[in-house]
Order: sequence, then structure tokens, then C-alpha cells
Amino acid sequence: MDKVAFEKHLRWAEAERLFPYKCSADKLTIGVGRNLDDRGITKDESAFLLNTDIENTLDECRRLDYWNNLDPVRQLIVADMVFNLGFARFKRFVKLNAALALQDYSLAAHEMKDSRWYTQVGRRAEKLHTAMITGVWND
Repeated sequence: MDKVAFEKHLRWAEAERLFPYKCSADKLTIGVGRNLDDRGITKDESAFLLNTDIENTLDECRRLDYWNNLDPVRQLIVADMVFNLGFARFKRFVKLNAALALQDYSLAAHEMKDSRWYTQVGRRAEKLHTAMITGVWND
């Protein structure tokens, strides 16, 4: 079979959608007809997506004026928050960002804890909060 012709046909028949949608069979679908409800994704596809998301997150973090002044632990914390919240929402943590720019990690930890995000993400926030205070990352 001609795989190129088959791909061309599928792109025509299915279209390519980069955001999830419900297909005519009411299945969650993405890309070129990928049925997520029944097929999901493979571990390799998941790893590819994660790697892409990590690279995008780090690109966004590099846009922060203070990024290069952070030690590796605080960079990991900020990257985690940007990954979790999205860059635009993370930037709305104005007091946290100001504390990070001053390298006032005690104040930064306080600002993290004094947010709705902290209660929403539970143990993740607790781990990041502790690491922000101590500068030590515990796996």
C-alpha cells in the first residue's frame, strides 16, 4: 500500500485538529483522527509530548528577567509552576515574581503559600514550598 497516499487521504478525510474535540461518534479525538477515548497514546508518544512541553516551559522561563540568577533548585520550582499554571498565569503571581527577582526566597515561599494555587495542588505545593525555603530538592 502507498502510505503517503493513505496519509494524504486521512489528512483530507479527518482534517488535523491540534486541540481535543468530540468526533461524530462522540469520542475525544485529537490530531488526525486519533481516538483518545479508545486508543489513548503510547508511552513513546507521552515521552515525546512531555519533552516538548519541558522545552517549551524552559523557553518561557528564560523570558523571566531573574531566571539566570536563580540556583538550580529555585529554577526547578519556577519551571514546575510555569508548567503547571502556564506562563501567563504564573506571571500574575506579581509578589512571588518580585520576591524571586530579589532572591528573597523566604518571601517567595510565603507568597506561594498565600495563594489559591497552594491549596489546589496539595502535596506538590508543599514540596515546592519546602524546597523554596531550604534550597534543597528532595526526590
